[in-house]
Amino acid sequence: MPKLTKAVWQYRHEKMVRLMDELVVDALVFTTADFFQFATNFHTDVQPWERPIFAVIPRQGDGFLVMNELSTNHMRFSMEAQKVWVTDVTFYAEHPMLENRLPLIHQLPELLAERLKAAGLHRSRIALDAGSSVLAAAQRLLPDLNVRVATAEFRSLRWQKHAEEIKVMEAAASLSDWIQDRYREAIRPGRLVQELDCAMSSLFVQEAAERFPGEHFEVIRCWTLSGPASASPHGDGASCGARIREGDVLVNIVIPRLNGLTIENERTWFCGRPDDQKKALWTAACNATTAAVEAAVTGRPVCSIDAAAQSVIERAGFDHHIRHRTGHAIGIVHHEYPEDMAFNQRPLMTNEVYSAEPGLYVYGVGGFRIDDTVVVGPTPRVLTSTPKSLEYATVG
Repeated sequence: MPKLTKAVWQYRHEKMVRLMDELVVDALVFTTADFFQFATNFHTDVQPWERPIFAVIPRQGDGFLVMNELSTNHMRFSMEAQKVWVTDVTFYAEHPMLENRLPLIHQLPELLAERLKAAGLHRSRIALDAGSSVLAAAQRLLPDLNVRVATAEFRSLRWQKHAEEIKVMEAAASLSDWIQDRYREAIRPGRLVQELDCAMSSLFVQEAAERFPGEHFEVIRCWTLSGPASASPHGDGASCGARIREGDVLVNIVIPRLNGLTIENERTWFCGRPDDQKKALWTAACNATTAAVEAAVTGRPVCSIDAAAQSVIERAGFDHHIRHRTGHAIGIVHHEYPEDMAFNQRPLMTNEVYSAEPGLYVYGVGGFRIDDTVVVGPTPRVLTSTPKSLEYATVG
């Protein structure tokens, strides 16, 4: 069963310690939902702007968490399943209590200051993934505490994936290939586009239940754009009631999340035989994706992925139809770091994972985008294997 074990925690913790060395700090504090999950393997229940959370990982000793009481039983389930990596948790309440009282949400600065002091961190230097008004208030209670925000540096923790992470992403990709086959079987003129996506989402979770019982599976997106609306990468804002028509170009976006890791699998379909213009646009997009994948080689610049795809599109004479970069890193969330693919000169590292999704968008005609998830290496490895051929892309 594809899941993350303590081996991933050890791998990530070693990276955290190296980052502490680089920043010359004694602890890292994670306050955002995706970084909290990175540090703990706990899938947060709500957004932390509303209910703040803190994962404190010191250089020495065990880490601890401060969380909202809403997560009490979820955390208990996670501990019993031995899924969560940091188990020293202090909860705070957001409602008045007469018995078994917890610190209240407005007492969070005092609570956090007490926990830092108990861990011997009240005179330390700590780095944060993002600014926190609660921690700023706690700092006023701990005048010898030195705090700095290091968002960009924190992002580097998530570039390279552990082998277990890639195994999970590989399993999610295989499931996405399965649902793309179901899409191909289900596309037909007259069908409501949103109803098609809901039907595919239902099949998605049913198949996931067969493959991954007891694991954490989410459908982040099963979303299709049909006809001229697909010329906008994320739709025209008028999808309710839209139906597939004979001759439409369809672009779909399939993004599953399994045990806290996502992949992307996007394809362009034709409802009926495409004309020569649509064939040429589809072919250029497909060839650009292949070039992007082949450029995901260890040591080459991150921007070479985008440059390779754009070069193919330029040679085909369609560069004026490009509306976005070729892709982005992918992992805990489906838009990871780095997000500046087209301009990033940093050398690619083995086991980074990217979406390769160059697109062409022709107003009045439609969109043409084929997206594979690729693992960087001396030889890149594509996790998604949905066929990329005009024959497969043509329905009816």
